Amino acid sequence: MLEVRGLTKSFGGLKAVSDASLDVAEGAIVGLLGPNGAGKTTCFTMIAGFTRADAGSVRFLGQDITGLEPHRICALGMIRTFQIVQPFAGLSVQENIAVGAYLHHHDRRDAMRVARDIGRRLGMGTMLDRPASALTIAGRKRLELARALATGAKLLLLDEVMAGLIPAEVSEIVGIIRQIRDDGHTFLLIEHVMQAVMSLAETAYVLNHGRMIAHGRPRDLVKDQAVIEAYLGHGAAARLQQEAGHA
Repeated sequence: MLEVRGLTKSFGGLKAVSDASLDVAEGAIVGLLGPNGAGKTTCFTMIAGFTRADAGSVRFLGQDITGLEPHRICALGMIRTFQIVQPFAGLSVQENIAVGAYLHHHDRRDAMRVARDIGRRLGMGTMLDRPASALTIAGRKRLELARALATGAKLLLLDEVMAGLIPAEVSEIVGIIRQIRDDGHTFLLIEHVMQAVMSLAETAYVLNHGRMIAHGRPRDLVKDQAVIEAYLGHGAAARLQQEAGHA
């Protein structure tokens, strides 16, 4: 579904991403991991069209989308979410979701119907009439997912959708992502909550200093010495290996 080849981006003298490649198969949940400053978000912004790559290519559903503007990529069926969720505070939750639906549903009634249906699917039925400004962090994360789904996207790029959540909320989001995938969607996600990645992703890529240093199943990556040294640390790696063994 998504083929990324040799993406490279420099900001002045800093090479943020260097020759990064990855693949996302239809129906998969794929993780993009790495320490802070590794280049993950820059990689996302290039894939989604928000940043122009210095080199490399992006293909989505067999079409070369390298350099296309974000709204055109979104119309083709791929969208990214943002780490810092900023809903339209003056609108209700349903109206916020409808903003995404307007991409393909230009009539307000149709857009609001789509927003209502998606909100209910994601467990937000009782929140639809509330002002978006009143949502908790967990509620805003759900809203961001719902608004992305309302665009009709089949591939969702999630940027730390679980950041700032307590364990119970993480479990809820994990369940929602699984449900959405089972409904026919595909995910590429940046995530620091390794337990969530271990339970969700079939495969993951690890970036460090802008370069891909590993690729494989999360349960194997936690044993990879390069990943341990660059990202996890020995204590976290040992704990995750133990948890994987008990899974």
